[in-house]
Amino acid sequence: MNQFRTSEEELKVLTPEAVSFLIALGEEFRWRRGKLLEERDRRQARILAGEVPAPPPETAAIREGDWQVAPVPADLRDRRVEITGPVDRKMMINALNSGARVFMADFEDATTPTWSNLLRGHINLMDVHDGTIEVQTDEKTYRLDDEVATLVVRPRGWNLTEKHFLVDDTPMSAALFDFGLYFFHCAARAIERGSGPYFYLPKLESHMEARLWNDVFVWAQDRLGIPKGTIKATVLIENVLAAFEMDEILYELRDHAAGLNAGRWDYIFSVIKTFRHDPRFVLPDRSLVTMTVPFMAAYAEQLVETCHRRGAHAIGGMAAFIPDRRSPEVTERAIDSVRNDKRREANMGYDGTWVAHPGLVEVAAEEFDAVLVDAPHQIGRALPQSVAGDLLDVSVDGGVTLDGVHTNVSVGIRYLASWLSGVGAAAIDNLMEDVATAEISRSQIWQWVHHGVVTTEGVPVTETLVRDYADEVVAEFATPETEDKFHTARKVFELVALEDDFIDFLTLPAYELIN
Repeated sequence: MNQFRTSEEELKVLTPEAVSFLIALGEEFRWRRGKLLEERDRRQARILAGEVPAPPPETAAIREGDWQVAPVPADLRDRRVEITGPVDRKMMINALNSGARVFMADFEDATTPTWSNLLRGHINLMDVHDGTIEVQTDEKTYRLDDEVATLVVRPRGWNLTEKHFLVDDTPMSAALFDFGLYFFHCAARAIERGSGPYFYLPKLESHMEARLWNDVFVWAQDRLGIPKGTIKATVLIENVLAAFEMDEILYELRDHAAGLNAGRWDYIFSVIKTFRHDPRFVLPDRSLVTMTVPFMAAYAEQLVETCHRRGAHAIGGMAAFIPDRRSPEVTERAIDSVRNDKRREANMGYDGTWVAHPGLVEVAAEEFDAVLVDAPHQIGRALPQSVAGDLLDVSVDGGVTLDGVHTNVSVGIRYLASWLSGVGAAAIDNLMEDVATAEISRSQIWQWVHHGVVTTEGVPVTETLVRDYADEVVAEFATPETEDKFHTARKVFELVALEDDFIDFLTLPAYELIN
């Protein structure tokens, strides 16, 4: 199966029956996953050659048809505030107790996929469903309250493999590994608790990838004798190509669909990645690319309109701010910003939103409560007419500053140092950074260097400037205990930010450096 050390406790999830299920799952869908990844490469090559993305003409009947997704269970009807986080045991308890309606346990952007992190994460999920999850510290015992958030699990995306688990001497799809292990152990447990096996699906680029997920769901339900449609999945629209196929994605998953989510940070990264060689798509400082700029506003409006026309939930984007007790003024300003963002989403018609910290649950809830009142969502409610704009209109006021360059280098290296240390959700400068935000940081550097961008101060963004800033970051933040990790993080960052050929995902080279 694998050559990596596995503790006796961790083997409780890798039972012979679970392993057999994973192997069968991997064998059943490996070929189709591979073909879809090849199609990703072909599609990207066509875009780099000048093709302009557009809704597929062959699926016009789906977009124009009169259909809706299947109803969702009771515990997914009200999703006004969702909290996300890694599968760390104490963080999971705090998130489930936070007062949010939904907790997304994240194996993807917020978890470093070390073998131990993965297996212990699945143990934690089993213990949640059994009601036995608990953490004892010197100061406090952490355990679940009587009422907790609905649990939703996010597996990794189709692009990643699980090197620790081999099927026919080939690393298994990470998406199938994460999904399969959770489904095998927890589907029946979740149903017994009056809930169900619920998922967030990341990084989809087309409706054909959604079709593959739907077929995986049908296969897994049949294999374990669970009725078709029991699984419910919310798809993160975090790729610009998927934005042209929202109807089709919901249609493919219509028996299992619970909605769509505006994965804003990955979406920005995807725009840079997809159109990386086109100077018209060079974006300014990350802080200027808000949800109100044309291409982001068009995406946000279209997502709500599509979901509600199909009877599905539309879930808003992440509030990544982390309150800081040491700086009340910074915290107050940031909370005001979060409040305005959530008010905008609620008034646009979103049915819920994401936060990254328990301290923001009440803030977000107040804004959605004011709009929803006693209703669980806004599906079917008459809303102000929205006219979706151009998904490819990347006109954004402002430019690239030296501070913006330095921030991207700093965040990228500091986050990678955390990720390589096994912590996939890192608090940096009062923001919860994860893989998605690190991808923006490194892809913007790549874009600015390769397009010869000059900052507003008149300084060219060059490889030398980036390396000089990297020197400063390592000197400022590395300690004797973390020095090795910072130097490794710097090498990875410079690889993914400065290589001539754009590396699709920074996790690909970084993954080779963990156990």
